[in-house]
Amino acid sequence: MQKRNVEVAVISDLHLGTFGCHANEIVHYLKSISPQILILNGDIIDGWQFSKRYFPTSHMQVIKEIFSHVAKGTRVIYITGNHDEVLRRYSGTSMGNFQITDKVVMEINGKMTWIFHGDVFDATTKGSAKFLAKLGGHGYDLLILINSFINWGLKLIGKEKMSFSKKVKGAVKEAVSWIANFEQTAAELAIQKKYDYVICGHIHQPQKRVVETKDGKVTYLNSGDWVENLTALEYNNNEWDIYHYNADDFKNIDNKFDKKLPRLEVITNDIDMYINSLDLNGHAAFVKPLMNIV
Repeated sequence: MQKRNVEVAVISDLHLGTFGCHANEIVHYLKSISPQILILNGDIIDGWQFSKRYFPTSHMQVIKEIFSHVAKGTRVIYITGNHDEVLRRYSGTSMGNFQITDKVVMEINGKMTWIFHGDVFDATTKGSAKFLAKLGGHGYDLLILINSFINWGLKLIGKEKMSFSKKVKGAVKEAVSWIANFEQTAAELAIQKKYDYVICGHIHQPQKRVVETKDGKVTYLNSGDWVENLTALEYNNNEWDIYHYNADDFKNIDNKFDKKLPRLEVITNDIDMYINSLDLNGHAAFVKPLMNIV
């Protein structure tokens, strides 16, 4: 299929390494676009539930496709989230056109855009509550697994798929209120900082809306996730839009992926030693400044 040119693409909450991850769909999406900048906005690999016993080749294929974009000249920015927080020790590191950071402020066509994962606003990912959040994550993963089996059965009998997790979130008033508070908090802080756009992930709720207060207004955006919603954010022609994955768009493409994991041609310990020797603060000496996209 012909690739779509995208100026900036933002994806988040892939949760590679979990049963709920739609790795095949992510690969299809990544193969379908040719972005100038690809932003991975946190929770790409799920370190909370990561297990060597479960990391299928399709999940590795996602990583392979991301680095395929790097090799083709796309600037890839990996913004850390709470599930991949182990990478925060390397925040500020750049290697070629691949960068790891905790947040990004970009000027795009004269508009200031603030991008971060969003877990900084979530008290359930901090301190002792984090342990309970991890337990809840395992329960959520089990719910997704059960849901996938039921959807498989529904597909056999020609019925529409359903999402248990969406129904649970929609039925619980506290969850709806929490999402609204999250969005409002992010937006109000962005207004204080005089940003035009604020982009988050974390809450698995794709969104685009203008928030206005007495101090100003900002466009709040959320890239959603690739567990329940299969969404991304795309910037083209001075406009941000929410992309929704549609299986019908990819039904005629080859679904066969590499059956073997790609051979690694590097030594992990050497990379780790190199990263930690960049300077005394653990930051790369060649971190690029604020990006200006004309």
